[in-house]
Amino acid sequence: MNPFARFQRWEKELRRSYNTDLSTPENRRRAEIYNLWFDHAVLRCVWTNFFQISPGVWRSNHPTRKRFAKMKAMGIRTVLNLRGSGTQAHYLTEAETCEQLGLKLISTRLYARKAASRTELLALIAALREIEPPFVMHCKSGADRAGFASAVYLMVVEGRPVEEARRMLSVKYVHFRWTKTGVLDHILDLYAARNAHRAISFEEWVATEYDQEAAQASFEKAPKKLF
Repeated sequence: MNPFARFQRWEKELRRSYNTDLSTPENRRRAEIYNLWFDHAVLRCVWTNFFQISPGVWRSNHPTRKRFAKMKAMGIRTVLNLRGSGTQAHYLTEAETCEQLGLKLISTRLYARKAASRTELLALIAALREIEPPFVMHCKSGADRAGFASAVYLMVVEGRPVEEARRMLSVKYVHFRWTKTGVLDHILDLYAARNAHRAISFEEWVATEYDQEAAQASFEKAPKKLF
């Protein structure tokens, strides 16, 4: 094994050792270290990527406990977590925080660097239809998955055109479509092209025509766009 591969393996094992549950004081201490440094919460203490996209609807990076408390104080009642649920320290900490603060937590899973499945997109749409404002949606950085989910909210819940909704994925929110996260823009490109041919709602398109594997393959073959 070459030195770089050994380092990667060591870093992965170290990360895993701190990504613990909250069942003991020692586990909780390690989870706090994981959240702060491995999950980069140290950056999100000062950088929020917090924006209102519609009356009563906000997008954000993964909030700290202090920021969750501020959100509750401003009237937010529900949190849509786009990182999925599970045993990861960041999720367990968020779930505990929301319970203690009296915030309703809804979780669904998206990925920033690969095309979502039809099931994942329909689950997102269902969650967005279920939630009543005021609420905040977040991923890790608030740049990619939160932007895509915001675009879906505007199209599905508010009936906005895709041309307007896609502005949620922009450099303003630190989203760069020339990276692998451009697959999120590509999904909207595919829908926009289909909708221009014959009008169809985004939800119906996902439910009846969207193909995850084809979307991923066409993204990988397409020339990368800057904007």
